[in-house]
Amino acid sequence: MTLETLQPALDWIGAHPGWMGAVVFLVAMSESLLVIGMIVPGAALMVAFGAVVESGLMDFWTTCAWAVLGAVAGDGLSFVIGRVFKDSLPNWWPFKKHPQWIAAGESFFRKHGGKSVVFGRFVGPVRAVIPAVAGMMGMPPGRFLVYNVLSALAWAPIYLLPGIAFAASLELAGQVAPRLALVLGLVALLIIGTLWLARQTYRWVVPH
Repeated sequence: MTLETLQPALDWIGAHPGWMGAVVFLVAMSESLLVIGMIVPGAALMVAFGAVVESGLMDFWTTCAWAVLGAVAGDGLSFVIGRVFKDSLPNWWPFKKHPQWIAAGESFFRKHGGKSVVFGRFVGPVRAVIPAVAGMMGMPPGRFLVYNVLSALAWAPIYLLPGIAFAASLELAGQVAPRLALVLGLVALLIIGTLWLARQTYRWVVPH
């Protein structure tokens, strides 16, 4: 797999640069949103956006800004839902069918307090419920906002940078592939020649 195989998608992105900020925002928000975050592969998509940034079709800081805004919006909306519907939320689908999800979030929040908002941003099983649980358990909105923004500022580059590194490695591999193939071929010939010479030497030495 090389960047050439992704060229049709990259061409589309290059032709629609204005849309990409909105797409990054929606993905980051969905990844942080109550319930939806359990379904949307936001982390994988953020890594993919990092690869697009490396291609030069998206700016790193602009992409980071959209991702941070989306992550803050997703967690913030989940917090408001938990705060407003704290009594009825456990009876909503799918929590009524899976009450252990809310229970796990409450246990995590009691253990880590406000820091659970930061930790929850990176912990898969509770990521999509912690903000709502924080709202349900009466966390002050101002305090939640601080943790929300700080965690989003860390989350965005942490998931973009691996995609940038991966795309750079693909490009580097494409540049060195001919020389690498030549070196591997010479090594293979050397191994085969050594084995042949050892076999012939053995056949001559044993009778003598």
